[in-house]
Amino acid sequence: MTHIRQTLQRLAAATLLATSVLLGGCFESKPSFSAVDVTGADYAKAFELNDHNGKLRHLTDFSGKVVVMFFGYTQCPDVCPTTMADMAEVKKALGADGDKLQVLFVSVDPERDTPELLKAYMENFDPTFLALYAPPQKLEQVAKDFKVYYKKVEGKTPTSYSMDHSAGSYIYDPKGQLRLFSRYGSPKDAVIKDIQTLLKGA
Repeated sequence: MTHIRQTLQRLAAATLLATSVLLGGCFESKPSFSAVDVTGADYAKAFELNDHNGKLRHLTDFSGKVVVMFFGYTQCPDVCPTTMADMAEVKKALGADGDKLQVLFVSVDPERDTPELLKAYMENFDPTFLALYAPPQKLEQVAKDFKVYYKKVEGKTPTSYSMDHSAGSYIYDPKGQLRLFSRYGSPKDAVIKDIQTLLKGA
């Protein structure tokens, strides 16, 4: 009886091992990201906005590239210029793959951010970066669709106001799918690695 019991136990163990191997082969390992993985999110899926050159843009225009999308304004004293400068460094660090990165800057200050000003602002960082803008009512809808916060904060004069706004960036894979949310101040090396992972088809 002991011999039979041992044989049955060995068979059970072998069956369990074989099953686990088979099941393991059915599931691909999930890629590891430093940014917040928002794959499958039901927001921030599409947009229709003019760029600083006056061309109507859609997310599908950038198929084949990783897209980093940030909401800000040109008179922002710190968060916006820091984010754009960081992305310019990220693009350079990507080397040849830098051409597969598209940075988009969506203005939350339609009163002051003219297309001319937005164009000059982008060129300060990288000539391939594109600024997008919309009239106030449309901007409100875009912000809602993208779950982005912004609010005007009055200054000492009518034109010296500032804008409170969300400080993170959305990152889309080359298929145009929203994949990541990168918090403001994330280490550039981590952002670079995440982008490289998406470019590899993760």
